[in-house]
Amino acid sequence: MGASDKGAARAQPSGAPGLTGEQLGRLRRSCRSSLTLGSTEEAGDELIKIGEWVKKQGLSSDVYGNGEFVQAFEKRVSGLLGFEDGCFMPTGTMAQLSVLRVYADASGNRNVGFHPSSHHVLHEDDSYAVLHGLRAVQLSPWNRPVLGGDVRETREPLGTVSVELPVRWLGGQLQTWEQLEDLKRACRERGAKLHMDGARLWESQPFYGRSYAEICRGFDSVYVSFYKMVGALGGAMVVGGKDFIRDMRLWRHRHGGNVFHLMPYVASAAMRLDDALARIPGYAQRAKTLTEALAGDSRITVLPRPVQTNLFRVFLRGEPAALNAQRNRIASEQGIWVAGGFSPTRVPGVVETELQVGPGLGDVSDAELARAFSGLLGPA
Repeated sequence: MGASDKGAARAQPSGAPGLTGEQLGRLRRSCRSSLTLGSTEEAGDELIKIGEWVKKQGLSSDVYGNGEFVQAFEKRVSGLLGFEDGCFMPTGTMAQLSVLRVYADASGNRNVGFHPSSHHVLHEDDSYAVLHGLRAVQLSPWNRPVLGGDVRETREPLGTVSVELPVRWLGGQLQTWEQLEDLKRACRERGAKLHMDGARLWESQPFYGRSYAEICRGFDSVYVSFYKMVGALGGAMVVGGKDFIRDMRLWRHRHGGNVFHLMPYVASAAMRLDDALARIPGYAQRAKTLTEALAGDSRITVLPRPVQTNLFRVFLRGEPAALNAQRNRIASEQGIWVAGGFSPTRVPGVVETELQVGPGLGDVSDAELARAFSGLLGPA
């Protein structure tokens, strides 16, 4: 992947001339429906909800993560994913860097196998290399997920393989169940630790139709996010064996992540998790019908098709600034937020945007949403 690809993947401008970030936020919150995730609440509402929930539960706070409530939540999530223990982390970047460092130190092998669109590669300012001396090994081409054959065929010695489920920059694509199981076998054959970047693991369950524990079985560790789909303030968790999680707590401290009170972040996640997971199958089903409605306009390309999760990407012709202006017009006139922003692709004149079905979609029909999105391009 070249530098130009990195730049395109990082860029997803959401602004437009004449509107500040605060004004855009107000415009989005005023909409009755949104094709992207993101809170529609005022800034203080979540803090009020957290405080009321904590009082209702009669909880006591933690000190540097040591507290009954925080540790019970770590056990709850690790059990859900089929592991012995978990460690709550302030950020996913910190969580996964800690994982990769522990595996590299234990094996003496600093090579980590990635997909070229991995978060480690695109969105962390090369922290895996700068902070921990790790070396990225590209396992697969950009246009598909990592497969078992990629692991078997690479000539580089691999200490760790980090796999994203699903692959965000491929519109939420996943390996088939058979491919996923073969990937697990391939890592065992190579003697490489297999880590899951499960930032969007929650959304993968309907595709596989299996429990989270069964999906995670065969991975040595898993990271999950609590703000991307769950909608919490922030935070993440790494799950794994007990000894491994002790190492995670050590590296959380070394990374400066021992926040004096983790409770606000943990409470925000804990009070939302069950409801969010219960709604995901419905979101995934709605994404199937919505993407077909969008694809009814021949000027629009949906990836993947059929959609595999409630996340997908849309490609269309245009320039980001002009499309942002159209997005704002549609939001003002129709009350529908049709996109967060638009990124250039390697094809001149073609841009992409990431859409995701979630609680903000409301009761607006697929047909109305598709018409609103097509309005970005004017009359057909």
